[in-house]
Amino acid sequence: MTHGPTDVVSRLVAREALADDRRHCPVCGADTRSAGTFRGRVSGRDFQLRQCPGCWFAFVADPELDVGHVYDETYFTGGGPDRFVNYAGESRDPRATIRQQEWLGIERRVRSLVTLTAESAWLDYGCGAGGLVAFLRTRGVPRAEGFDPSPAAKRFMPPGIEMVSTDRLADLRAHFDVVTAIEVLEHVPDPVAELALMRSLLRPGGLLFVTTGNARPHRNRLSAWPYVMPEVHISFFEPATLAAAMERAGLRPAFPGYGPGWTGIVRYRILKRLRRRRNSPLDRLVPWPLVCRLVNWRVGLAAQPVGWNSPPSGA
Repeated sequence: MTHGPTDVVSRLVAREALADDRRHCPVCGADTRSAGTFRGRVSGRDFQLRQCPGCWFAFVADPELDVGHVYDETYFTGGGPDRFVNYAGESRDPRATIRQQEWLGIERRVRSLVTLTAESAWLDYGCGAGGLVAFLRTRGVPRAEGFDPSPAAKRFMPPGIEMVSTDRLADLRAHFDVVTAIEVLEHVPDPVAELALMRSLLRPGGLLFVTTGNARPHRNRLSAWPYVMPEVHISFFEPATLAAAMERAGLRPAFPGYGPGWTGIVRYRILKRLRRRRNSPLDRLVPWPLVCRLVNWRVGLAAQPVGWNSPPSGA
């Protein structure tokens, strides 16, 4: 994808205007403070990071706004800021990819929270190349669908998987029993608005299951957190922060904690950080339940809340 000088200037002007507007916290509205500047891994430019001392939401104040530019074909093939992402490779050989561990974990975790049948409607919001959707359809969830705003995503979709278009989302209000957003919220500039959209897609009583990095252990040293990749990761949540954002979006947050499925989800992240791409028979020698519990104790991934599209108990 190419961009002319006019496009570049327009994006720079838009980023500067957004940075001026984003002195207040997008979650709670409080004044924020500078948390330093971060150099982009691909663009080479500096990004401003701000942090809210009220709800502890941290965010890039001047993000790249052009989704098609940031999440282009290079991003989906592992050449973008997040070098651990390789949707193209996962699509070519879904049974061999380590991502299968995450898909298994997500399915198991969701099944532990809700009852799924062949009639259950599941939307993977921010589905990338649709790997989770294709996996779920082989696991007794034939009504699984995917949505991703990046134009490049559909180029890597598995055969037989058609992505939900942005226009069609308006026709799917109150349609889904489950919405998943796996490593999505850190990519969005307005998390409350994004969560409200996800809520609108859920039926009453429906479940929103998300994963995103836990900023709580890094509250006072964000500059040392590798998860901060300012070209693509622009919003950072502590569990209480994400719960507050969910409440503002009309969801009821809950904290089920570590349970069935989390071993697979954390296992995938461990293997990804080790730059592994494919499953190996040697993996069976690793005591994954113990290892993943220990890693989760350190990073707190399972401490993030889920959201229910239902009123609080007793209301």
